[in-house]
Amino acid sequence: MAATARLSKEALVTTAMEIADAQGLEAVTVRRLAQEHGVTPMALYRHFRDKEDVLDALAARLFEQVEMPYQDDRPWDAQMADVFSAVVRALRPHPAVAALVVTRGLDSEPALTLAERALGLLANAGFPVEDAAQIAGQALCSLGALVVSEPGGGPAAPVDPEEREAAVRARRATLSALPPARYPHVVAAADVLADCPNGDAYYERGVHAIVGGMRHVRVP
Repeated sequence: MAATARLSKEALVTTAMEIADAQGLEAVTVRRLAQEHGVTPMALYRHFRDKEDVLDALAARLFEQVEMPYQDDRPWDAQMADVFSAVVRALRPHPAVAALVVTRGLDSEPALTLAERALGLLANAGFPVEDAAQIAGQALCSLGALVVSEPGGGPAAPVDPEEREAAVRARRATLSALPPARYPHVVAAADVLADCPNGDAYYERGVHAIVGGMRHVRVP
């Protein structure tokens, strides 16, 4: 009975997320999940046919973790910034999985709820349907990219703090050693390019840059 309880889909997705956070998406397989739960891969097939199903479930879990803000009477762009900030908060703990929101964006009810809110805000702002759909999709890609490409972080960053710090130092040293006459601005920004001195500010700027771009886009 205990083994059956441990094989709930929710528990398996949680295990898959833990594996991805620690070792990346490549480490997530049906066989690995079965090993982690002490069963054969066949025991998991009632939940997942293959790895693609597992990845779909991971993307759905990310969207489930987005705490959607309440709608109010503020301008559409202020509300959109709050929605995007909520998305970022859900993605930040899982950089190795964040890219899945781009490739599996409308495959779950929570993802559709997010899309409906974003498209509704753009429609109320006067964007035509085609423009709104494309702009919303591009914005979601940008949000995923913010997390995946965070300086010093992202899916390629070591999980171990000491290894991560060593990688940051190496990156900083490489950039700082560039010829300053040729790359003066890169050398001056080496510390910030190698690591995020303030992650909250990094994401706040990123969200406002994305929303600002949406505000000024008008396709004839």
